[in-house]
Amino acid sequence: MQTQIENAIAALRKGEIILYPTDTIWGIGCDATNEDAVNRIFKIKGRSDSKSLIILASDMDMVARFVKDIPQMAVTLDQVSDKPMTIIYPEGINLAQNTLAEDGSIAIRIPKSKFCIEMIRKFGKPIVSTSANISGENPPKTYEEISARLKENINFQVDKSMDTESTGKPSSIVKLGMNFEVKIIRE
Repeated sequence: MQTQIENAIAALRKGEIILYPTDTIWGIGCDATNEDAVNRIFKIKGRSDSKSLIILASDMDMVARFVKDIPQMAVTLDQVSDKPMTIIYPEGINLAQNTLAEDGSIAIRIPKSKFCIEMIRKFGKPIVSTSANISGENPPKTYEEISARLKENINFQVDKSMDTESTGKPSSIVKLGMNFEVKIIRE
């Protein structure tokens, strides 16, 4: 596992794109602070850059470095959630502009995957996590479902043996406002 993490981090530091397993589904990602790398993600997926992206952070301390204000509800949700949950925070900071939604909000998930948490923690910054599919196609539930066309545009692929914790289902998504507003986007 350590070699896979070290190789993924080396690729991320060079601004490259990685293919990796998460606690939900296989994703493609890059350094969430590198605008050029994020642009390559949009190009690989054939996805409009007007659609915002989900990023992964290792813990709430990392989230605090990339969100202007953390609503208390986010801390509570993180502590009580027993399944993968993405939280949309009102204002992202210190990230590539093209990771943010038009309103400046940012979607962040703290994965439940040991592999992801260790990779992100050692990298020291959040990473983009978008499904490993061409825009419009179904997200892959397993490595075998990822299209060859997508794989050929990836700089580093984590070995599929590292996929021990994926659920095969996308995370739920909750949008939080600063005044205790909670909106469920996806269950």
